[in-house]
Amino acid sequence: MTKLLKNKKGFGIVEILVAAAVLGFMYMAVLNLQGGNHDALLRIRGRDGAIEVAQQVLDSLKSIGIAAIPSKSLSDTTFEVPDIDRKWARGLGDSATVTYSPMVTVAPTQNYTSQSSSQFETVSHIYAKQVKVKVSWNFKGSTQSIEVSSVIR
Repeated sequence: MTKLLKNKKGFGIVEILVAAAVLGFMYMAVLNLQGGNHDALLRIRGRDGAIEVAQQVLDSLKSIGIAAIPSKSLSDTTFEVPDIDRKWARGLGDSATVTYSPMVTVAPTQNYTSQSSSQFETVSHIYAKQVKVKVSWNFKGSTQSIEVSSVIR
């Protein structure tokens, strides 16, 4: 019995090469799986940034008040907001920058108008405006966009 154990010296070169080849194939498979998830992560991060930009634009419009937001009584009013850049840190000191292009559309105000009458005059007052913010950005050669809507009172 001791004679059988003494003949066993360890792993041979063939076993080590086979094990290295199997580990190499497994490593390549894991890298390929991670590459697809990387694109999905970038797409999600871009969308999250666009939502953040849209909310920032809506908050800015709410802070200036409805009187300062341009609008028409019977048709949509559209105006652009200057581009907004967002930057994210990536691994090993690298960063990614995405440029977002917001466009604001204010719906007609005829549905948000109240009137008060007296024997001397009739006063019309706009008490709210419906605002849509469309944010566009480029991702891998195609234009992505989201639209967020809110009523500003």
